[in-house]
Amino acid sequence: MSFSGSYAGADVTFLLKPLPLADFVTDVAEKERLIQSGKRHYSEMLSPERLPSARYEAVFEAACVANGERMARDCLTLAGLIAARRTGPVTLVSLARGGTPIGVVLKRLLARVHGRDAIHYSVSIVRDRGIDANALRHILAGGHAPESIVFVDGWTGKGVIARELAASIERFNARHGTAIDSGLHVLSDLAGSAACAASCEDYLIPSSILNATVSGLVSRSVLNDAIGPDDFHGCVLYSDFAPHDRSRAFVDGVEAQALALADSAPAEAQAIDTQAAAERSRAYLAAAMHAYGIADVNLVKPGIGEATRVLLRRAPRLLVLRDAQAAATAHLRLLAEEKGVAVEVDPALPYQAVSLIRSASDA
Repeated sequence: MSFSGSYAGADVTFLLKPLPLADFVTDVAEKERLIQSGKRHYSEMLSPERLPSARYEAVFEAACVANGERMARDCLTLAGLIAARRTGPVTLVSLARGGTPIGVVLKRLLARVHGRDAIHYSVSIVRDRGIDANALRHILAGGHAPESIVFVDGWTGKGVIARELAASIERFNARHGTAIDSGLHVLSDLAGSAACAASCEDYLIPSSILNATVSGLVSRSVLNDAIGPDDFHGCVLYSDFAPHDRSRAFVDGVEAQALALADSAPAEAQAIDTQAAAERSRAYLAAAMHAYGIADVNLVKPGIGEATRVLLRRAPRLLVLRDAQAAATAHLRLLAEEKGVAVEVDPALPYQAVSLIRSASDA
């Protein structure tokens, strides 16, 4: 099934299979135990999402005011880089759901700033399982040239998804005789693993703060027994959240800021040192695992975006901040307060924030 969630139909086509949440809902503690014991893969389960509190909504609004222009500028830069690197129509394939709002804005900017035809699909990719091959086949069957495909996400954390994408596209190309470019295009490349990025800085991308209500009312993707061999990966549609949805208003706002910037000062891509970012990532992960006695690197989530995901939907052990009063991490401090998560301040932290996931054996 394809649909547009709460976005306008022209903005995006989700290639996902809607599923009833009641069929596989799992509370956070049990989900964490099953994941860490190896009994279930994280993609097989979802914990129900809750609407953000009024205090948290206020923090989101403040983040949009503080960082909306920065995000808009980076979207404008990334759109320019894509336009320069691709000829002909562009097929944006965002990675649901963190990449979805970015893909919506990029599609609009490619058309309105660069005069380029673009279409936008949002598909699932799952760590250790790869990208949804049925979704890719659907895109190609729709007449989109393999060389037109551009993969989009919001940011990189450790680079796991960028590597997963590269490996799964290599398999897909070998099987189908295609030459799809597996490079990932992001706003912020903390891991130095993207093919193209507007920045390597850890800054607050406002859409990373919310879940479904800034992503078309769509859940994280699911890959479990409800997904047949010919199905797209699954998701849950949080239609009940519609009165609180920010998805359209958010992308409208980012687009408007980007267009204003394009009119006043065209975006120029800044040189970014991806090698330095990659080396910083490797060094920090090794040091953190040693310092905190962690054996599984998947329990360390560096950067504001990844730290936010942990506090929203995992079982956090610790939140580490570089600056206890930074505006960019106000939402993390609020979440930590609401959930009783310990906070540690490390002025030498190479990121603005890092979350550690609690080991199931310590629960």
